[in-house]
Amino acid sequence: MAVEKKFVKDGYTKASLDEHFAKQLGRSGYGGMNMSRTPLGTQITIYSEKPGMVIGKAGKVIRKLTQDVVDIYGIDNPQLDAQEIKKTELNAQIMANRLASSIERGWYFRKAGTNTIRAVMGAGALGCEIIISGKLTGARARTEKFIDGYVKHSGHPAEQIVDTGYAVAIKKLGTLGCRVKIVQPGAILPDAFKMIEGVPMEKVEADDAVAPAAEVASEPEVAVVAEEAVVEAESEVVTEEVAEVEACAEPADGSAADEIVVEDSDINEVRRLVDDVWQHKHNEYDYWHPMARVHKEAKK
Repeated sequence: MAVEKKFVKDGYTKASLDEHFAKQLGRSGYGGMNMSRTPLGTQITIYSEKPGMVIGKAGKVIRKLTQDVVDIYGIDNPQLDAQEIKKTELNAQIMANRLASSIERGWYFRKAGTNTIRAVMGAGALGCEIIISGKLTGARARTEKFIDGYVKHSGHPAEQIVDTGYAVAIKKLGTLGCRVKIVQPGAILPDAFKMIEGVPMEKVEADDAVAPAAEVASEPEVAVVAEEAVVEAESEVVTEEVAEVEACAEPADGSAADEIVVEDSDINEVRRLVDDVWQHKHNEYDYWHPMARVHKEAKK
């Protein structure tokens, strides 16, 4: 047998077993099954609201189910086990059966769907979706949806974290399909994220209080630095003037330069030529200095 055909056959056997158990164990609150193959045989776990009814008196019911599995489906050495469902509101199959039973008893479909989804979300589910389809209010079939919380509809997460149950309600006008999807409380969602805790507010407020004090303490230092810069600038100006005066002093060899008195001068200017550099002095600056020098009054 090809691998593809084997997978199809296993899936068909599992679906047929699920339908058979749902019919035989409807009164015991059937909530689904799980089948796994082991070297010793096939382990089948039946989840039920009332596991005592699944086992029966002296194990009569469970022995009959085991024989049906062997005769109808040809499974060798099946081992059936009954497990109790602790929170029935989080089991999709049980809630679908309850919804269908409520509609059959005459409940309005919208009231039945609202009560069911409220019970599921009250049990702590992350999300729930209920779909009721069929002849709800008239001769034409339609679909009604009730959604609350977070539900995945496609992809791998929809198969892993979403529990699905289906039941049929038989009415006079026809049958109504009831499908329930539940996301369990402990499910890990693919787009879930966790916020990292930051710095406590007390520490942040303390840092904010320390920052202004540090700024105030640094202001005198800034003022001292500015004063030092001004003093250095003034000292550089004085140094330049002294250097000019020394350069304009009498020649070291004792040779006197020819002095020229400017007759039409309002400041009594006197000029001379030393080492090919014209120097002069006058009322405001009564010392020899280069004529090319720009005085402070001219700068202003």
